[in-house]
Amino acid sequence: MSSGTPAKRPVRLINYLAYGSNDVLGAGSMAVISGWVLIFYTQFCGLSAGQAALIFAVARILDAIASPVIGYVSDHFGTTALGRRFGRRRFFILAAIPLLPSFALMWLPGMTFWYYLVSYVGFELVYAMVIIPYETLAAEMSTDYKTKAKFAGFRILFGQTAAILAGFLPLWLINYLGRDSATTFFYMGIIFAVLFMATAAFLYRFSWERPLPADALPGARREGGVGSAFRALYRNLFSTMRIRAFRLHLGMYLGGYISQDIFNAAFTFFVIFALAGTTAMASGLLGTMYIVQFVAVVIAINLALRASPAFAYRLAAVTFGAGVIVLLSLWAGGTTATSPLIYLAIGLAGLGRGALNYIPWATYNYMADVDEIVTGQRREGSFAGVMTFVRKATQAAAVAGVGLIIQAGGFVSGAQTQTPEAVRTIATLLGVGTLGVLACGILVSWRFRLDPRTHGILMEEIERLRSGDRSAPDPEHKAVVEDLSGWPHDRLWGNNPVGEKLA
Repeated sequence: MSSGTPAKRPVRLINYLAYGSNDVLGAGSMAVISGWVLIFYTQFCGLSAGQAALIFAVARILDAIASPVIGYVSDHFGTTALGRRFGRRRFFILAAIPLLPSFALMWLPGMTFWYYLVSYVGFELVYAMVIIPYETLAAEMSTDYKTKAKFAGFRILFGQTAAILAGFLPLWLINYLGRDSATTFFYMGIIFAVLFMATAAFLYRFSWERPLPADALPGARREGGVGSAFRALYRNLFSTMRIRAFRLHLGMYLGGYISQDIFNAAFTFFVIFALAGTTAMASGLLGTMYIVQFVAVVIAINLALRASPAFAYRLAAVTFGAGVIVLLSLWAGGTTATSPLIYLAIGLAGLGRGALNYIPWATYNYMADVDEIVTGQRREGSFAGVMTFVRKATQAAAVAGVGLIIQAGGFVSGAQTQTPEAVRTIATLLGVGTLGVLACGILVSWRFRLDPRTHGILMEEIERLRSGDRSAPDPEHKAVVEDLSGWPHDRLWGNNPVGEKLA
């Protein structure tokens, strides 16, 4: 098998900016949803926390089909006329641009449960159309370790900028419209929808895909048609889990991101009901934390390039955890949201969260390289499908779980104050939930050994195998690729059942 030789096209600043800007959709929409949608549904739309949780659950069931299909189809779309004309990945980004205003429709106040269910599901499907192909483009545009790390850095910096906007925008709109105006969130949705369309168009204009020979496209020699393609879909999808580095990467990714999802979903309730704050105060604190996260990403980019990503991950997780502990200590001591001490907690949490946002996406860009030495194929779309599905499924589970648990703890939707039992439930979720998931991510990170040195060895082995050299490898090279792939060296380069094989 051969994956072809990547085009040696120079990556310029405009390409980094275009790639990074699209995380205004990726991270920006997730920051808005995780930070505000429970408050919007329960305090402004009359839904119970249980109804809000049901919306997330239904959306995830549908997404379990849609996200892998989009990833799989994008891997194979290069054999079609549209794929050859617009790109097997980039076609989906172009097609989704006129559909992105669906984000604003999620935030119309005064609608029914069914309206919020349909509008949420609709946006999630459009989101998948953009994000899954987008997540393949760094690997499409370059094979160089440092270039991919820069792509991830620009992505997360733009994502953190969008998160800052997600934190402060409700505060600015509340100050303009009044604290009880439900249209605050609708106007926020309109502003973000316009940004999503602009950045998706920018990405399409200044990105590209590597030219691959026909036999390097997954399934290019497959006979059968649509039926056999769908039979291969989930087998091909779950085969990504047979790559050891990807399994460990997912463990770190989930540890860093689920902990933040739980924190985000509980934080606004915690500020309002445990620290006697307001929605505007919660918005200001979130915005401040996202500013600190932006600074932390800059630090993490340099740290991850010079040291092990796993070490940087552990340092970030401990810092975030320290911020959570300080926050809970303030509540236990009777401190309110007006105390200056709360900014110590916000600062620590922001420093840790910024690095946790960057590191998993930096390492993700190398997963298709590890997969290539196992399968001899480029399957970025399959990995992107898994990542998007896992990200949205776990975020929905975290947000829905917070909603169900606080309802079970006595939370009353629309109430200005809550019972002591409900407040303790919120505080427990913020603490135990966040810290417990962070601890799991730290444990996984001790086994993750992909770094600049090991990635260089991996790429040398790929080039050697691509050239047809089947001689015995250098012992160090053999140990590295076996550790990253999880397969014996003599089973690499397609000599295994991992890649799709349909007659």
